[in-house]
Amino acid sequence: MPTILFLFGLRFYFYTRDHNPIHVHVESRYGEAKFEIENEIVLVYNHGLKVKDLRLAESVLEENKENFINEWRKIFKNGN
Repeated sequence: MPTILFLFGLRFYFYTRDHNPIHVHVESRYGEAKFEIENEIVLVYNHGLKVKDLRLAESVLEENKENFINEWRKIFKNGN
């Protein structure tokens, strides 16, 4: 599972055999969430992340959206 960013206790990563649409998993010691990022930042699910961590994750994703999409495209060259 490639970690793309670790910031403020949040780990942003992809699974190695992930699928479209482009999305990012976010993990803290409290749980995990998944955000789609291809068009808008959309929370797909949350399993235990605190509201403040969700807001922080969404903000980080918004600020770095282009970088995350570029990393996704590098990792999943086949169009996954």
